[in-house]
Amino acid sequence: MLVLGSRLDNTPVMSLQTGTRLATTDTPLINPANLKIVAFVLEGPLLTDNPTLLRTDDIREMGSVGMIIDSSDELLALDDVIKIKELYELKFSLIGMNVIDEMKKKLGKVSDYTLETGSFFIQQLDIKRGLFRGITDTGVLIHRTQIVEINDTAIIVKTTAKKLIPKPVTQAVRTEYVNPFRSPSPQPEHSDG
Repeated sequence: MLVLGSRLDNTPVMSLQTGTRLATTDTPLINPANLKIVAFVLEGPLLTDNPTLLRTDDIREMGSVGMIIDSSDELLALDDVIKIKELYELKFSLIGMNVIDEMKKKLGKVSDYTLETGSFFIQQLDIKRGLFRGITDTGVLIHRTQIVEINDTAIIVKTTAKKLIPKPVTQAVRTEYVNPFRSPSPQPEHSDG
């Protein structure tokens, strides 16, 4: 199922074992190498570790009540998984990143994204244009296959405009064309007389 990333903000995390709410989601940890949400930073009064994390692989299902996990044993401390700790320390945030094309033309900033809840891979980026373009423009959707590179400053996407290669200018040859539907005007006859 495809959902907006903003829809997962403050989502309840429910325990299947106890049937109670354990926490709510705070920040997604996104791997910039493949645009996958690897884990969520959680918040809540019952949490003992700061920060407490939930791997997306441990989410059993997404329902109307929130994210359902087996039990509180699925919740992690920061030092439990090295890769997740590295992503946490990277502090990569997709929202607000500049998006430019390969020709260095700024397209806008990421305002939201769409993800597939089965795999937690981000499928599309919702790009909002600048203030002046934003008045007349509704925004741009960028599919993950259009992304060329993600670096510290921007997301670079494929250029949709084709490079124009100037063609050599040729001389136009002017020729006289006769309209077949027009009868030639009669020539006056001259009399020598």
